[in-house]
Amino acid sequence: MHAPLSPPAPAEALRATLAELVDGLPPRQAAQATARLIANYRGATPTDAPVLRDRSDVVAYAAYRMPATFEADRAALGALADAVPQWTPSGHTDIGGGTGAAVWAAADIWPDPADGAAPRPVTVLDWAEPALALGRELAARAPSAALRDARWRRARIDAALDVPPTGLVTVSYVLGELTPADRAAVVDAAAGAGEVVAVVEPGTPDGYRRIIEARDRLVAAGFHIAAPCPHSAACPIEEGTDWCHFAARVSRSSLHRQVKGASLAWEDEKFSYVAATRFRPGPATARVVRRPQTRKGQVLLDLCRDTEELSRETVTKRQGPLYRAARDTAWGDPWPPREDPAP
Repeated sequence: MHAPLSPPAPAEALRATLAELVDGLPPRQAAQATARLIANYRGATPTDAPVLRDRSDVVAYAAYRMPATFEADRAALGALADAVPQWTPSGHTDIGGGTGAAVWAAADIWPDPADGAAPRPVTVLDWAEPALALGRELAARAPSAALRDARWRRARIDAALDVPPTGLVTVSYVLGELTPADRAAVVDAAAGAGEVVAVVEPGTPDGYRRIIEARDRLVAAGFHIAAPCPHSAACPIEEGTDWCHFAARVSRSSLHRQVKGASLAWEDEKFSYVAATRFRPGPATARVVRRPQTRKGQVLLDLCRDTEELSRETVTKRQGPLYRAARDTAWGDPWPPREDPAP
């Protein structure tokens, strides 16, 4: 007799559900809606109306963008969990969550309790009712009880936003749609409500600037930076010279390939983020801020250090276990590894 199969992890379940969603889309309509949304997001987005206007918009967005947003959110929340390994969110509110990528990512990082305890309460706030409706539909098929029981609430994402106290507040790919005043107010609302706040934006110079603004407001509100920065002091990157961002690998769907005219089965989603806690975390001693360069007998690591500076470290073959760890280290990872490699 075979043991019962375990339910799929949220990441696997989301991919399968979105694949079914794409199968039901007329390809031309999906491609046209997706192209329009891409142009809208890259241009000047109106702030007095939701970008996602109807179900066709939302389905196109979910099929095209949700996998990338999910992977970026999962990477950011994974770095947060690494910095605070003993902490789990007592509840989760996602501001501007749309179809729910961030709450799916959180469910993948912090699964439902195994002891039969009630799942954490999850709330998604968004001003686009079609996005909330599809998010609710997707979550109803999730393996996580926290997702299936989530509340999907319509709310304007602006200076009047009210967020009840909770464990985790996420603000994912939202700030770029808001006016500067509303951006500040939303970050302040998140800081006032959450024990932990994570903000994720596209990995562009503009996205990075919005992350730095949010980071400054969180530190001013008494938060400690848990990730990616190894300190809560000012970012050591000189303004205008570079920007801090990372990459998450995303499997391309058939819709991705159709819209982009691409042949590769994957792409890298570039993102910037900050995760901050009201309590003191255990951030990395340093974080790899560029793709490591592997050369003959050595690995070059560009690091942001807890000494509040950027530097390059060269790890050579002579360093044995550390060299082997460096070869396995990826862009965005802490350095040195949390657990020292065995000799």
